[in-house]
Amino acid sequence: MKQLPTNSNRYFLRTSLHILAALMTLSLASCASNSKKEDEEAVPIMQEDYPTLATVEYVIDCVNRKGADKHIYLYQCTCQFDKLAEKMTYDEYSEAIVFRDNRSKPGENGAVFRDPAQAKVLRDKLSDAQAQAQVQCEVTSSK
Repeated sequence: MKQLPTNSNRYFLRTSLHILAALMTLSLASCASNSKKEDEEAVPIMQEDYPTLATVEYVIDCVNRKGADKHIYLYQCTCQFDKLAEKMTYDEYSEAIVFRDNRSKPGENGAVFRDPAQAKVLRDKLSDAQAQAQVQCEVTSSK
C-alpha cells in the first residue's frame, strides 16, 4: 500500500512545485524576450553563459538546503547563483561540481577527482565564489 503524504510533506511538495513553476516562468519569459525579431540579429551564446538547467538546479538545491519557509530564500539563492556566475565560467563551474561531488569516492575511482592539481584549484575557486556570494546576497530580516 502507498503511504499518504503527511501535512509537512504536502507543504514541502507544494512549495517545491511553486518554486519550480516560478523558475520555469522566469526562464520562459527570458526566452521570449531573447527571441529573434525580424529586424534584429540573434545574440550568440557566450561560453561563460550558464544553461538554464544549471541555474535551476543550483537554485532548487540552495533553496532546499535552507529549511522551513523555503520560498523566502528564492531571491537569495538566485542572487548567489548570479554572483557565482560572475566569478566562474560555466565550464569551470561544471568541472568544479564534478570534482567536488566525486572526490569522496574511495580508492582509484576517487583519485581521479581528488588528486589532480586542477581539481583542487577548481574546488577552491568554487568554494571561494560560493562564500563570497553568500555574504553578498545575505538577506537580513527587518523585524
